[in-house]
Amino acid sequence: MKFFTKITVSLGLILGLIGIANLQNNTASAAVSNYQEKQLDLNVKSAIAVDAKNGQVFYAKNANKKLPVASMSKLITIYLTLQAVKEGKISWDQKVTPTEQMVKVSKNPDYSGVPLEMGHQYTIRQLYEATLIASANAPAMLLAQTIGGSQVGFVKQMQKQVKIWGIKGAKIYTPDGLPNYTQGKDAYPGVSKNAENELSAQDMAIIVDKLVTDFPEVINTTKIAHKNFDDNGKITVMDNWNWMLKGLSQYDSTYPLDGLKTGTTDAAGGCFAGSMIKNGRRIITIVMGARHKDGPDPSRFTQTKKLLNYVFSNYQLYIMKKGQPIDGVKHVSVPNGKQKNVNVVMQQDTGIWIANGNHITAKFSASSINAPVKRGQKVGYFDIKQIPSIKSNQGVQLPATVTQNVEKTNIFVRIWRLIFG
Repeated sequence: MKFFTKITVSLGLILGLIGIANLQNNTASAAVSNYQEKQLDLNVKSAIAVDAKNGQVFYAKNANKKLPVASMSKLITIYLTLQAVKEGKISWDQKVTPTEQMVKVSKNPDYSGVPLEMGHQYTIRQLYEATLIASANAPAMLLAQTIGGSQVGFVKQMQKQVKIWGIKGAKIYTPDGLPNYTQGKDAYPGVSKNAENELSAQDMAIIVDKLVTDFPEVINTTKIAHKNFDDNGKITVMDNWNWMLKGLSQYDSTYPLDGLKTGTTDAAGGCFAGSMIKNGRRIITIVMGARHKDGPDPSRFTQTKKLLNYVFSNYQLYIMKKGQPIDGVKHVSVPNGKQKNVNVVMQQDTGIWIANGNHITAKFSASSINAPVKRGQKVGYFDIKQIPSIKSNQGVQLPATVTQNVEKTNIFVRIWRLIFG
């Protein structure tokens, strides 16, 4: 399969292909939910593929529909764990002891995990690695209790965190993604015993983006295919549930994934949050509700490969250079500046993926800017509204700056302009 290379082009060349009709008909932002859904037949309930750097959406299927996410929930638990370590609330070498319910869950053959023992102590690092590599549930529960004071307290932190990220309507009841009843006396109060965590594919893409952006070191663990869990000399081999890693059954060198997390329950089916680098950009894929007939069923990985193949076959990465103008957005007004208008250009080298044969338009994010303003300072964005982004409801945004310094004019000139224009 052909890999595209980075190309430096003028966005003006692309924009120049667009007629006046297209400029008039493409002012509304494209919706994320089912973007390009008809271009690919994925056998999943929902899916999304995005560029982590600018949030650009390549493909989406039912991406806003809330569905059970199972163990993909652990990515929120891991984020809060890394945050607690960073803030000094816990340390990697800190030792903690599991409860009876955690030990029970750890030894249940129906759940993924590593066996924990009553009275044994485990380090935060051990629990962190077991949660990510083996998708172990009891270690996630123990991390939650340690950080939140109780599992319910931690779940409330999870709920608060996703709201901070702008995620609305999430249902989060457990730190591990198992049904509520599996948590025993630590079950979340006031909801059904069968209640499960529910988020959308877009929500999960946002969570993955926040995790790998704020804590890129997480990839050092998610890319591990095998590792031993040492419990006082008793070794449990942890095999990563992400079978697309090198050395595992679904590995394909065309798609060199380095993470991140699977999820499986009867309600959720097969779920997978994937991540890899392509042309220097991190690509995030989410598939939810894939077929899961039995343990060896690779359907979620098969569908992920189809999704990645679609992205790499239909998109090329174009690099817009710092200082480059964009056709259709020549200047912006500065009502209180010595110059009434100033030219705007790219603030920095910025990449955007363009679908083969696709035409795009740009629009500046503000009707005017305020002086004083310096050359090189970000003054707004070039909005590419036809291409949805998980980071902005204005579509993909490219940072813009001005070509010259603009000083603020005096009060008399401003009054004159206010009256006479």
